[in-house]
Amino acid sequence: MESLVIGLDCSTTATKAIAFDGKGNVVARAHEAIPRSSPQPHYYEQDSNDWWISAQRALRQISRHIDPARITAIAISNQRETFVPLDKYGDCLRPAIIWLDERCTNEVESFSKEIGKRRIHRITGKPPDYAPVVYRLAWMKKHEPKLYKNIGMICDVQSYMVWKLTGAFKTSWASADPFGLFDLKNKKWSPLILKALALKEDQFSEAYCPGTVLGRISEEASRITGLSVDTLVVAGGGDGQAAGLGGNVLSPERAYLNLGTAVVAGVYGKRYRTSKAFRTMSSCSESGYYYECSLRAGTFAIDWFVKLVLRIDPLQQPDIYKQLELEAQKVPPGSDRLLFLPYLCGVMNPYWDINARGAFIGLSSSHHRGHMYRSILEGIAFEQLLAITAVEKSVGTCVDEFVAIGGGAKSNLWCSILADVTGRNMCLPTTTEASALGAAIAAAVGVGWYDSFADAARAMTAVKKTIRPMPGNKRKYRELFETYRKVYPSLKNLEASSSAGR
Repeated sequence: MESLVIGLDCSTTATKAIAFDGKGNVVARAHEAIPRSSPQPHYYEQDSNDWWISAQRALRQISRHIDPARITAIAISNQRETFVPLDKYGDCLRPAIIWLDERCTNEVESFSKEIGKRRIHRITGKPPDYAPVVYRLAWMKKHEPKLYKNIGMICDVQSYMVWKLTGAFKTSWASADPFGLFDLKNKKWSPLILKALALKEDQFSEAYCPGTVLGRISEEASRITGLSVDTLVVAGGGDGQAAGLGGNVLSPERAYLNLGTAVVAGVYGKRYRTSKAFRTMSSCSESGYYYECSLRAGTFAIDWFVKLVLRIDPLQQPDIYKQLELEAQKVPPGSDRLLFLPYLCGVMNPYWDINARGAFIGLSSSHHRGHMYRSILEGIAFEQLLAITAVEKSVGTCVDEFVAIGGGAKSNLWCSILADVTGRNMCLPTTTEASALGAAIAAAVGVGWYDSFADAARAMTAVKKTIRPMPGNKRKYRELFETYRKVYPSLKNLEASSSAGR
C-alpha cells in the first residue's frame, strides 16, 4: 500500500486533517470545528484544549478510513499570532489569545518605543502592529502580573500540538516567527526582546527548520488519535507560509493570495529584507522569506456585511452568499462608482494605522445590496493592487500571477475581479486547502520522499484553472484605482482636522 503524509491544518475556526499521497492527491480528509469566545468587544480567545480535542477527532476519522500504518509522517500548519501560556506543570494559565484580538493596542506604542520601532522591525521583520504576540505578552505582563510570573512555557499552536503528539515542546521557524520576538535573520529568540518582557529563552519552544523531524507519536497520543507510534512528526509552519508552499510559491514571479478571514498575499525572496510595504516572514522551506501583505478584513468583511448590516443569519438562510454573488454579477465593474475601503479592523501595510476605519464612498439612492456586496469584493481587490505594487517597488521584482487559495478562491466572481483589478493572472490550484498541503509537503521532505522543498512542491501541486484579466475591465478598474488610493489619505486628513477642532 502506498505511503501517505498528513497535513494537519489547525486554523482559527477548525482543524482539518488531510492525507496526501506523493503526488499531492487527497486520499482522506476530516474536519472538526473549534469554538472561540469574545469575553468583551475586541477580545478573542480559545480554549487550547479545544485545539487538541478537534485534532484528536479529525485524526481518529482519518485512522478509521485508512490503515494508520500507511501514514509515514504528519506536519502542522497553524493559525499564527496566537499563543497560550502554560504553568510549569503544563496546565493552561488562561485561555489562548488569538490573532484577531485587539486588546494590546496601547502596548504596541509603549513597548515598541521601549525597544525602538526601527530596531524591533529590523530584528523581527514586523513593523509595530497589534498582530504579533509580543504585544499581547506585554499586555499580560501589565494587566495579569500574577499569571505572568507563573509562566512555564509559552506555546504557539504548532508547539502545543507537537507537545500533545510527542511530549516535547518543539516548533518550526515559520511558527515562531509570527510571535514578533524571533530574530528572523539569525533564527533564534531575540535576547533583547526577551529581556524587555522579563522572559527567558527556555520559556519558549525550540525552533527548527521546516522539514525537520521533531519526534514520533507517543503511545498516549497513538491511543487517542489512532496514529501509529512509528509516525514521524515533522516541523511545518504558520498557515500563511504553509499556504505559500502549498501553492508552489518559491520564486518571485508567483505570489500566493489567501482569501480567508484575512486576505494575505506573499512574495518569495531569498534575501532578508524589511520594509513598511510588507512584513517579513520565514518561508516554510529550507531557506528564503515571504514579503507578506495582510488585510485583516477579508471574508471577515463579507460576513460583517451579511450578519450585521443585512441582519441575515447564514444558518437560517444558507444560500444568502450565493444570492449576493448573483446580484453582484449583474452590477457593472466599478459598482456604479461605489467604493469600499476595507479597513474595518485597522490597516497593516502600507500605512500601519491600527486606528484606521472602513468606509463606503459614493453611496446613492440607486445603489442596492448587490452594489454594496460587489464594492466590498472590489475594495479588497484594490487593496491587493496597492499592496503588491508597493512590494514590487520595494524589492525590485515583478509578480506575474497569483495562486488563489482559501475559501474565497471558490468564488469565480471574486477571482475574476481580482484578475481585472490587479492585471495579473489568478491561478486556481487543484486543492484550495493549500495550508494543509504545504504542511504535507514539509512532511514529505522530512521523511525523504524528495530532496528539496522545490522538488516536493513541483511534484505535489498543480493548477487546474487560470483566470486572466479582461482588458476592458482592467482599464476601467485602473481609472477607479487612482481614486481609491486617495481615499485613506483623505479620510486620515479629515480625521486629523476634526480632532484638532475638538
